[in-house]
Amino acid sequence: MGRLFGTDGVRGLANREVSAELALNLGAAAARVVASRGDVTGRRLRAVVGRDTRASGELLSSAVGAGLASAGVDVTHVGVLPTPAIAHLTASSDVDLGVVISASHNPMPDNGIKFFARGGFKLEDALEDAIEERLGAEWERPVGSDVGRITTETHAADRAYVDHLVSSTDHLGGLRIAVDCANGAASEVGPLALREAGADVVVINASPDGRNINDACGSTYPEQLQAVTVASEAAFGVAYDGDADRCLAVDHTGRIVDGDQIMGLLAMGMKDAGTLTHDTLVVTVMSNLGLLLAMQEQGVRTVQTKVGDRYVLEAMRSGGYALGGEQSGHIISSSHATTGDGVLTSLMLGARVAATGRSLADLAALVPRLPQVLVNVTNVDRGRVAEDEALQDHVRRAEGELGETGRVLLRPSGTEPLVRVMVEAATQDHAEAVARRLAGVVEDRLAL
Repeated sequence: MGRLFGTDGVRGLANREVSAELALNLGAAAARVVASRGDVTGRRLRAVVGRDTRASGELLSSAVGAGLASAGVDVTHVGVLPTPAIAHLTASSDVDLGVVISASHNPMPDNGIKFFARGGFKLEDALEDAIEERLGAEWERPVGSDVGRITTETHAADRAYVDHLVSSTDHLGGLRIAVDCANGAASEVGPLALREAGADVVVINASPDGRNINDACGSTYPEQLQAVTVASEAAFGVAYDGDADRCLAVDHTGRIVDGDQIMGLLAMGMKDAGTLTHDTLVVTVMSNLGLLLAMQEQGVRTVQTKVGDRYVLEAMRSGGYALGGEQSGHIISSSHATTGDGVLTSLMLGARVAATGRSLADLAALVPRLPQVLVNVTNVDRGRVAEDEALQDHVRRAEGELGETGRVLLRPSGTEPLVRVMVEAATQDHAEAVARRLAGVVEDRLAL
């Protein structure tokens, strides 16, 4: 059996892989792991639990709350709120655990469970492993007054999060911003925060019914947003995913502005303002070479990590950096958040547009994207990528052919017999030709 926790909590088909029984047991196990740490001895533990808009979130949040309470934790259910809101409440409300029931951008039938530790940071691998080890283990259950209590508090939690967002950014100066809420967790708080920060907001896909989250909308389906942004003559548009920890944008012409470009233009603004710590931006190995070259030209150093916002955050915390993120739109501003926050990103983007008086199209043009091709090669031994010398020789030759305006990345999947071949080049045709050639080599050399 593989590791239960992935890069972003436990995730799978709701009521099958992610069942009420699993949620109950994970809640109880997490409470016991936290209770065993020396810094909580002698006091009652507290947890906050939130969810996105999936119908299955109702039963799973109830189950995980019951599991926590069965281990003596006092639980506050805050209802539907974005993942970064739960992280913020965990950090600001003196609680020991935050729990989010969400599968982010996944289709509605999926769901997931992720935990935040005191301070609002995602759990370290060692703590997740400890929780997994306690599943099914015998333990002494509290009784009487030692059993945890469960309460519900929604409006105050919503208000605290929106106030935090608005206080974290400058006024948006009446900009018209189109917002696609993905029928997800930011359907109420996202538009509200933008309006209170001074934007004229045009809202789509903010009517969740438990079934329509991420359904042909949100950050993975930008077509509606592109059309509405142009039709409403908005300055730009933003799209969140189901739990609103990511944000992608479109300019006034409907052209997509991805996470790399958003990070780049925000980094330039922060550098000018003196708030980009060590003039450094943290990105992953999947960020476009165009971003890296643009940052080099602007005097911004880049630090690259493995794919996953948790690895970006680890690098940010270890180096004391202020900004980092992923091409997918997970962007972390460490002065205001402990995880990717799509609503905060849209506020920062609006503040940058308002402050410069320039269009998003003009600002994004400062971070050009090089053509990037990704080919998935299936049914291969992903574990032999680094050790196959003939394959690595082909990679080196391709890198020499591409020169300084190209790049090759072979990325084994963490869960499937699959290798992702990513190639960037000065032209689309060149990138596609090199990617196809290397994919063929991977298939020949690593076939199962």
